[in-house]
Amino acid sequence: MFKYNCLNPIAQVGLEKFNDLYVKTTEIQEADGILVRSASMHDMELPNHLLAIARAGAGVNNIPLEDCAQKGIVVFNTPGANANGVKELVLAGMLLAARDIVGGINWVKDAKNDPDIAKTTEAEKKNFSGNEIQDKKLGIIGLGAIGVKVANAAKNLGMEVYGYDPYLSIDAAWNLSRDVKHVLQVDEIYEKCDYITIHVPLLDATRQMWNKDSIAKMKDGVVLLNFARDLLANEKDMIEAIQTGKVKKYVTDFPNPTVAGQEGCIVIPHLGASTDESEDNCAIMAVRQMKNYLENGNIVNSVNFPNCDMGVCTQQGRIGIFHKNIANMITQFTATFGDMGINITDMLNKSRGEYAYTMLDVETEIQKEVVDKLEKIDGVIRVRQVR
Repeated sequence: MFKYNCLNPIAQVGLEKFNDLYVKTTEIQEADGILVRSASMHDMELPNHLLAIARAGAGVNNIPLEDCAQKGIVVFNTPGANANGVKELVLAGMLLAARDIVGGINWVKDAKNDPDIAKTTEAEKKNFSGNEIQDKKLGIIGLGAIGVKVANAAKNLGMEVYGYDPYLSIDAAWNLSRDVKHVLQVDEIYEKCDYITIHVPLLDATRQMWNKDSIAKMKDGVVLLNFARDLLANEKDMIEAIQTGKVKKYVTDFPNPTVAGQEGCIVIPHLGASTDESEDNCAIMAVRQMKNYLENGNIVNSVNFPNCDMGVCTQQGRIGIFHKNIANMITQFTATFGDMGINITDMLNKSRGEYAYTMLDVETEIQKEVVDKLEKIDGVIRVRQVR
C-alpha cells in the first residue's frame, strides 16, 4: 500500500488514476509520494522514506532538487502536458502587442455612459489601431514542446518563423514544420525578427539572457514575449529599452513590481498553463509517472535522475539502486548477487551528471540481507526493493 500527499489541489481526473494500492494522506511525513504544483518545498523537512515527488507542470524551481537527489528521492515533472495552453496564450500575447486591444476595451468601459458611444467610437478607434502579424518575422528561442507548437501555429498564421535551439531533440525536429528556419546563432534572431518569444529553462547560462547587450542587437520596435521564466530577462534593462523605443512591447506572464503597470508592458497574471485541459493533462501525467516508479521502479521524465525504464517486472524480484556515477559500481552490485547465489536476468544502468540509477531483475525473491549488503557499498545512496 502506498500513501500520497497533495501539497496543492490536483485535478481529480488525475487522482482517479490511482487504484486500490494507493491511499491519500494529509500528513507529509506519512507520504511515499508527493504531488505538487506551485507550493514551495525548499524549507520542508522531507521524510526519509519519501520515494518520489511529481510536479504537475514543467518548472521545478519550487523543489530542492539536489537535496532530493542526495536522498534518492526521484523528482518528476510533466513536460509538454501544458504546452498547448501556453502556446495559445503566446499567440494571444502577440495579438495584444500588435494591436492595442486592451486599450480599446478599457476606452469602451470608460465611455459606457456616453449616449453617442457608437458615433464617438468611429472618431476614437484610430487611437487603438495597430499592425497585423501576417508576414512578420517571429523568432523562437527554445524548440521544446511549447516552442514547436508556437512555431507551427505561427506558420499557419502566415508568419515567417525562425527557431533557435542548440539542443533540438529528435522528437521536436520531427514535429517541427519544415518551413521553420532553424538558425545556429541566437544573434540571427535578434537581428532579423519583429517578434521574439523565449521558451528555455532557467539555468545559469540563460539567466537574464535578455539584457541591454542582447536587446541592443535587436531590431528597433521589437516585441518580446516571455512565458517561460521572469528571470530570463533583466527587466530593468527591458523598461529602459521600452522608454527609448528600442522595444515596442514586453509581454510577460510573470507580474512583479518592476513590470506591473509599466507603460509598454503587457503583464498577464501567470495564466500560461491555467486551463482546465492543461491542469488535467499535467495531473494525469504526474500520477502515471509516479505510479510507474512506485510499482515498477521505472523513471520517466525525472529532473534529478536519469530516465530508466524496464517495463513491468516478470521475474521474482526487482531492485533499484541510486548511486554516485563512479567507476566499479556495477561490478560490486553483480558480485553481491553472485555471492548470494542469485541469478540476474536483466539489468539497466543509466547516469545523469554525478548520479546514476541501476535496475536489476532476478530469478528469486530478494531478501533483506541482499539489500543490507548493497546499502553498505561506498557510493550507494539508496536501495529500493520494488518487488
